[in-house]
Amino acid sequence: MRIAVVGSEYSVGEEIAHAVSHGFGLLLAVAGLVVLEVFAALHGGAARIVSAAVFGSALILLYLASTLYHASQRPRVKDILRRLDHSAIYLLIAGTYTPFALVNLRGPWGWTLFGLVWGLGLIGVLRELLTRSSCQTLELALYLGLGWLALVAIKPLAHALPTPGLLLLVIGGLAYSVGVVFYVWRRLPYHHAIWHVFVLAGSACHFFAVLFYTVLRPA
Repeated sequence: MRIAVVGSEYSVGEEIAHAVSHGFGLLLAVAGLVVLEVFAALHGGAARIVSAAVFGSALILLYLASTLYHASQRPRVKDILRRLDHSAIYLLIAGTYTPFALVNLRGPWGWTLFGLVWGLGLIGVLRELLTRSSCQTLELALYLGLGWLALVAIKPLAHALPTPGLLLLVIGGLAYSVGVVFYVWRRLPYHHAIWHVFVLAGSACHFFAVLFYTVLRPA
């Protein structure tokens, strides 16, 4: 028998899986931020330290918001946390761009990409927090569009990143994107938990890309 959580479309078992999976992601994100900051400090440079902090903090915010949202059983609180959860996606996308824009690309390309993705990301956050209506198709289009905005700078990125770093960046983006298939596959039991696994995989790819090819990048 499927027992649904009040104010949720998911069963109790599904919500437990959602909270546990991203709770695990939260622990990894906290540890990841520490690792990034230690190595960024050792290798010097304000751009590395700040951009690593932005990326790591965005990861923590995403997994914290998601864990709290899925763990909550109060409908009104759950609605607020859902908005924060969805807003955190925009912040993670922008936060992921930050190290590559400020450390690898730099110059006109880097600052343009940085300003563009953060400007659009903050607009997405305001839309999520201030509007009542929620259109899933529009939300997904905005997430995917913002996430793949890097394609406009693929040529300079290919010059600024070693091939393994670029591959990790692309594979991470593909993990998030393929995961969307399960996000919308509502008839599949535990479809959202599967989506969470893809999110974890995408985050891991981007974490190692930032660590090895941005933070530990030769000066």
